[in-house]
Amino acid sequence: MAAHTTIPPLRPNRRITGMSAVLLPFVSPGEIDWQSFDQHVTRTCEAGLIPAVNMDTGYVHLLDDASRREVLKRTQTIANGNMFVAGAFVKDTPGSRFALETYARRIDEIQNQGGTPVIFQSFGLTQQADPEIVESYCQIANRCDRFVGFELGTMFAPFGQIYSESVYRGLMSIPQCLGAKHSSLRRDLEWQRLAWRDEVRPDFMVLTGNDLAIDMVMYGSDYLLGLSSFAPDLFARRDAAWLAGDAVFFELNDVLQYLGFLAFRAPVPAYKHSAAMFLHQRGWIRNNLTHPDSPTRPESDIPILKEILQQLSECSV
Repeated sequence: MAAHTTIPPLRPNRRITGMSAVLLPFVSPGEIDWQSFDQHVTRTCEAGLIPAVNMDTGYVHLLDDASRREVLKRTQTIANGNMFVAGAFVKDTPGSRFALETYARRIDEIQNQGGTPVIFQSFGLTQQADPEIVESYCQIANRCDRFVGFELGTMFAPFGQIYSESVYRGLMSIPQCLGAKHSSLRRDLEWQRLAWRDEVRPDFMVLTGNDLAIDMVMYGSDYLLGLSSFAPDLFARRDAAWLAGDAVFFELNDVLQYLGFLAFRAPVPAYKHSAAMFLHQRGWIRNNLTHPDSPTRPESDIPILKEILQQLSECSV
């Protein structure tokens, strides 16, 4: 049941920071489509969004070491000195100890290519008591210049945890932590974080990961979304409309949210196949294949995605 949280006021004419989790496309089962990947990172940068690579949308939990590093190398070249973020993912099992050295190796990989790490949760991190979780982030901070935190619900990953207030305030107390992606899919919990942020550290970014409520930016959230990979150009136009006080924000947001409800229905991880279907319909990738170990959507989704694409085209006129 949702907590009784006061609805915060809207924050119009605010400049939104958008981070977009870039889909990793495939040209054949198990073979990455590097050409389409490069083009999509370029497209994301040109839209003015910050590319987020080696995230769930990029199958970071399924990639081998060589592919993960190749993603970083290519993104560094395309970003050309501009900011990009990348997932620092540590694979472990229930009962594992917090793997600081493994996190440090992932962080070094990312920083050596000019990126900012997004610290994925792991069993070893989240199965600790609250003070130990905060201390673990402090240890991570000692190993990097800056990082982005990440809390996610178990509908996304079994090692996920939505943090307590004490842990979240602990994150905000770490200067190297620029902000944290919040993926509970609950507005009330994200509104709480906005209130804590405003009280403690106004420059701390609450990055919504709620693909079912992308209008959280109206209340002061920024975003790190998988949905924006479907249409970085249209998310950028929507964000610019909010800054300008242009009502086209609502036209675009409504249809993009319709797309989000379709793509992020259960099983949620299959949204990546929805993204591949949609990007293929846009002519932006060569086919709609997904990673062979990732769940898929039925082909019957394609006519609906075509209809949504047509609606978005009409909003963009």
